[in-house]
Amino acid sequence: MFTKILLFVKSTGYLNLELGQLIMLIIALILLYLAVVKRYEPLLLVPISFGMLLVNLPLGSLMTAGHDGQVGGLLYYLYQGVKFGVYPPLIFMGVGAWTDFGPMIAQPKTALLGAAAQFGIFATIFGALTLGFNPAEAGAVGIIGGADGPTAIFAASQLAPHLLGPIAVAAYSYMALVPIIQPPIMRFLTTQKERQVKMEQLRKVSKREKIIFPLAVTLLGGLLVPSALPLLGSLMFGNLMREIGVVDRLLKTSQNALMNIVTLFLGLTVGATASAEAFLNPQTIGILVLGLIAFAFGTATGVLLGKVMYRFSGGKVNPLIGAAGVSAVPMAARVVQKVGQEENPANHLLMHAMGPNFAGVIGSAIAAGTLISILD
Repeated sequence: MFTKILLFVKSTGYLNLELGQLIMLIIALILLYLAVVKRYEPLLLVPISFGMLLVNLPLGSLMTAGHDGQVGGLLYYLYQGVKFGVYPPLIFMGVGAWTDFGPMIAQPKTALLGAAAQFGIFATIFGALTLGFNPAEAGAVGIIGGADGPTAIFAASQLAPHLLGPIAVAAYSYMALVPIIQPPIMRFLTTQKERQVKMEQLRKVSKREKIIFPLAVTLLGGLLVPSALPLLGSLMFGNLMREIGVVDRLLKTSQNALMNIVTLFLGLTVGATASAEAFLNPQTIGILVLGLIAFAFGTATGVLLGKVMYRFSGGKVNPLIGAAGVSAVPMAARVVQKVGQEENPANHLLMHAMGPNFAGVIGSAIAAGTLISILD
């Protein structure tokens, strides 16, 4: 009996917990705190942080692959949707089903702000190459600058699967920290006069325009960058279902049940890739630093182009909306609204910021497709 008790004690996680696992458990709890108490993207950070907690509990074997007739861990099988690039396009379909591209159609020039914000991706690639990452790894790290978690996961799964954990955690963490990271950059690069600019109300976009838009983007974008079609096509299909108004059941499924299920599985399995062995190393620190630089650089280039538009429009464009060019939807647009109203309480920039915000989603998908086609 004593021998059996001793064997049981030795089989518990308490006696097998290593320092690295303890550190990762603490990080997981910190992320959970940010999600629950600070409300930083809880729909993403709650499953990610809990997946991280689960995989770092010793002897759980939730990410163990099945072989020789043995059953693998639960999260290992769910992770295959990430590994084979299934979950990110499904997320994009749900995003498209929720999205009204009217603000971008009403002001096509704001699409340039979304494009400008993607410069953070390409600038960071050179930094990653300097730190010793190979071209494919550098491309996967650089995509963090788009501030789009599903895009970062999709690109990393194609270009550098072994870096998926830290890249995904970095991408979603910076998305959650948009309200902290962006405002100082926005204020530093703009004057008080620029931040107080009140923009005119957007024109009304017709139903026909909204239906033509997803079809046109799919055709033009798909022909330009075929490797972006999994993301871009899913995004536009979801949006087409929204605008045509004849597939309500499919639309509601994409917006709710499917979106929630995929977000849940994606978050848990992304967190589960952040094991102590994969996460606690100098390479991961480099990814986190480069990801922050990419995100900051993307925000800055968007604001700077916004300043150019401010000059050429005779002061009619508020340059703050350029910060929404990163594709953290809708958080970046809300930050623009908040900073703008701090300077001018009568200022309502949200709808104006949604244009570059949606353009950033499209831009990040095209950028990811471009990198995959060149570097894979």
